[in-house]
Amino acid sequence: MIVRQFIRWVRHAPARERAEATRALARAWLISDLSQDDRAAAEGALLMLLDDASPLVREAMADIFARSFDTPPAIVAALSADQPSVALPLLEFSPLLRDVDLVDIAATGNSDIQCAIARRAALAASVCAALAEVGSPAATLELIENPDAELAAFSIDRIVERHGHLAAIREALLQRDDLSAATRLALVSQLSATLTRFVTAREWLDPVHAERVAVEAVERSTLNMVAETRGEELTDLIRHLRASGQLTAGLILRALLCGNVELFERALVELTGLAPHRVSALLHDRGGASLQALLTKAGLPPSTFMAFRAALEAGHEIGFVDSVEGATRLQRRMVEHVLTQCESGASAAHQPLLILLRRFATEAAREEARLFCDELVADDMIATNFVELISAQAGLDRIDDGQMDDAFAEEVDYIDGEFAPGVAVNDDIAFDAAYAAYDHEDNGREIYRAEAYDDDSYDDDTYDADRRVYEPWFEREDRARFAA
Repeated sequence: MIVRQFIRWVRHAPARERAEATRALARAWLISDLSQDDRAAAEGALLMLLDDASPLVREAMADIFARSFDTPPAIVAALSADQPSVALPLLEFSPLLRDVDLVDIAATGNSDIQCAIARRAALAASVCAALAEVGSPAATLELIENPDAELAAFSIDRIVERHGHLAAIREALLQRDDLSAATRLALVSQLSATLTRFVTAREWLDPVHAERVAVEAVERSTLNMVAETRGEELTDLIRHLRASGQLTAGLILRALLCGNVELFERALVELTGLAPHRVSALLHDRGGASLQALLTKAGLPPSTFMAFRAALEAGHEIGFVDSVEGATRLQRRMVEHVLTQCESGASAAHQPLLILLRRFATEAAREEARLFCDELVADDMIATNFVELISAQAGLDRIDDGQMDDAFAEEVDYIDGEFAPGVAVNDDIAFDAAYAAYDHEDNGREIYRAEAYDDDSYDDDTYDADRRVYEPWFEREDRARFAA
């Protein structure tokens, strides 16, 4: 009886009142103990309200039914196919929508609809694949950031292919723990291509120069990833490099000149199809003919054979690196050795190779200089830290720079020479004790004990012995001035 009255009233009520009444009716359907007749009448009324001219009515119904397991299937189907303001709650939360329905809606819906689907909990792999294939950038980002989405590796690769040029998507992907090395390398290539287009559009670099810089940057990144990759994932990465056309003679030669003989061997295994032990045996054959046959079978340019042979010889003499950091940097001695060997027997056909080797030599020299300067800065920082430690303990913040006299300079020199990293000279205890004593001359023995050891184990004899060691650092009048 009440439902019949509602149906008569709702035909003429204002839109907002109809929406509130619909919300109450939908809630009653879910939680009230209706009789069989009233329940059937309520369902009929709700189905009738699906045709209401005002979206406010349907939005009210969608808000109530979005998370319910008891919603009539016809209502779920109708509301999920409605306009976005009505459909979004059900698309994001309704447990009654099947994966096949979500795939179809994602294929035909706009970005807002796709985003709602991408935010769903426990999103199936089939729906993730559909969003990866047709989803907008915003929906794809929602999908990547959804921790409950079953995002397969092939779906991630498709996302990289479609939207890898977008910084937000690259950053979100790189934060995932399940990202393969091949996918990371694909993201690096996308970034490189984006930057190349940017600098050429700005006319900061000509296209040829920008492309060469980008290729070299990708090669360095590739070696970084290869050095940190092991096992089957490394094999997959090598295959990805070959499939994407990045497993070039230049990359393989760079790897060998970095001392990364593992990548060199794995690349030849992939290119020749030979077993790994067979490739390794041919590479260690010092005769030369085996290496040439191996490189020929791999399809590498004959003009590079001389460089590969010289690099292997230099590796046997100098030694190949065995650390991750070392395997990512061109070895200057090896590069210069190979360049010298190739220049002595070069012909016109070898000119592109010599240009490449000279670029490698320049890069290796700059990298070596950069590391040398970093070491100098690190040593200077160590010395500075010791000076700051002395200043903090002795209260030197009260003294102007102009008052730093020769006594303090001699003290710093002593510490710089004697307290180098790895040299244990009573460590920080000695520093703390010495400067605690100098800070208060009158009661130095008590301060010495309290601040350095905070117990009774440091007796007067030990204090006097240590004092005789540290006293040459300051002259008596300087120490008195510090205490003042």
